[in-house]
Amino acid sequence: MARDYYQTLGVGRDATTEEIKKAFRRIARETHPDANPGDPEAANRFREAAEAYEVLVDQERRRRYDRGDTIDLSDLFGFGGFDDLLRSVFGEGSVFGGSPPRRTRGRDVLVRTQVTLEEAAFGTDAAVEFNRVADCEHCLGSGAEPGADQTTCPECGGAGQVRVAQRSLFGTMMSVTTCRRCQGEGRLISHMCRVCRGSGTQPDHSRVTVEIPAGVSTGTRLRLSGMGESGGRAGVTGDLFVEILVAEDPRYRREGDDLFHSVTVGIAEATLGTRVAVPLIDGSETQVDVAPGTQPGTQLTLQGEGMTVLGRRARGDLIIEVGVEVPEMLTEEEEDLLRRWAELRGEKTDRPAST
Repeated sequence: MARDYYQTLGVGRDATTEEIKKAFRRIARETHPDANPGDPEAANRFREAAEAYEVLVDQERRRRYDRGDTIDLSDLFGFGGFDDLLRSVFGEGSVFGGSPPRRTRGRDVLVRTQVTLEEAAFGTDAAVEFNRVADCEHCLGSGAEPGADQTTCPECGGAGQVRVAQRSLFGTMMSVTTCRRCQGEGRLISHMCRVCRGSGTQPDHSRVTVEIPAGVSTGTRLRLSGMGESGGRAGVTGDLFVEILVAEDPRYRREGDDLFHSVTVGIAEATLGTRVAVPLIDGSETQVDVAPGTQPGTQLTLQGEGMTVLGRRARGDLIIEVGVEVPEMLTEEEEDLLRRWAELRGEKTDRPAST
């Protein structure tokens, strides 16, 4: 009985090309021989799925198969075998796609720096220092002594990798490996650098000035591409990350882009109204009116006097929280005046006047 390719892939007869590819990807990941060494059942399942995919993904073959015509399976996979098939499905950069080896990437470096709240509000420049592995100054990171011959590797032709074709019961399989002769660099050096001995790197203490944007908060990380550690010969330099720590300011409590400042007024000031001095984040000061009858906990808002919104010109607000101080000790004259005021308002006091 002829094999049902739709059933093999677990799709319906009206499945789209994308659905067929998706089904094959799933089965290939589960049954590929590299993922199941020594398992003939998985190998057979993989080959059946590959055969079904090759027939159904090609529109002309699929039409012939649906009509019940005989399909010639001898030319399904071509010279590249399953290797080329997997490349077409998973892409060059996939696990099964035979991706070329990556260039060595240097490590990222993390350094922390502290700024004041005012600096965080308006931005500043900060100098940071850190230790890293940098390109060798003598050979400029090449690993070769200046003037030394650097020739293309004859083994890989400068590609840094070699392809090997192997025949197996699954057909012709192509594998890609790092060239052993040049270690994947694609070049051969006649004389290694006498300073770094061919590594292309050396220890370095660096100092850079970082532009801190307005509106940062504690935990904000700035990325400086290519300022991290060297990847060595033919490698890629990592990145530098600067993490911001914003120092606390006793004048304010920060909530997002808004600042909160507390002021305390007396009972008479809250009752009759007053004016209080409020510090601004830029170092100046402004006068704020406290209206007659202001209650404890009242909030007064100065719009646009808070923190700069990160990445924008807008600013948050400065919110003044008003507290009312109740005196704990009174002079005899103060107590007398307060009792007379309470009588006028019809308020009762629990304690008799002090003698």
